[in-house]
Amino acid sequence: MTSVSGSGERILAILDLFSEDCPNWTTEQMMEALGYSRPTLYRYLKTLKDAGFLASLPNYGYTLGPRVTELDFLMRRSDPLIAESRPHLDRLARRHGAAVFVVRWYRRKLLCVASEDHSHEPRSSYPRGRPMPLGRGAISRAIAAFLPSRERNALIEEYLDEFTTLGIGTTREAVLNELKQVRREGVAMAWGEVTPGLIGIASPILAPDASPIGAICLSKEARGTDDSELLVIKDAILTTSLEISGRLDPETKRQIA
Repeated sequence: MTSVSGSGERILAILDLFSEDCPNWTTEQMMEALGYSRPTLYRYLKTLKDAGFLASLPNYGYTLGPRVTELDFLMRRSDPLIAESRPHLDRLARRHGAAVFVVRWYRRKLLCVASEDHSHEPRSSYPRGRPMPLGRGAISRAIAAFLPSRERNALIEEYLDEFTTLGIGTTREAVLNELKQVRREGVAMAWGEVTPGLIGIASPILAPDASPIGAICLSKEARGTDDSELLVIKDAILTTSLEISGRLDPETKRQIA
């Protein structure tokens, strides 16, 4: 049972039920998960259906509704992170025969919001909208390294097994040392941690207060990629992340324009 207070939070809790693993819900399942009474749940469901956030059909239960698709369209057009990143994605993907994508960081989730793929054999496991795993891969380390220390420590504690499973040592101290190195260099690298056989090179995109709001990452086949090319890619990703971060800062953007 989820503990929430206030009608706004209680309505949002219904939307939070929907996930890749559980995209359909019956009213009985919702009442069991949330602890709402039937009249209260029905009142909230009517509000969400009338607004288009939910839809329902007999034998299918409730699913997310068309308003979600409408908002996604508007986000693609209005999100400054997407707008400032888009000119770089195709250029980097073509130059390196790779997939390049921009990820947003929110509520302890990593979500791809824009991408271009010019790999010879595209095989990304995480298209736009599908949350990426925390604790594994270059993106997780690029984000974690630039979080405030209290938030970073809490994240490591919660996802320590994921951080230590694939090559960052076996202790919290080893993970912290790795993240310090990432913070110094401004870029993180990982081999086959999210998708086997692929190298990931990521750098954080920072808000004006220097907190990470996302990351840009290039992913390509490890086979055939030599050290000299990796150095070129690392420099390109770092330079791009700094430029995007600067464009998102009103003061910096005013100077660049």
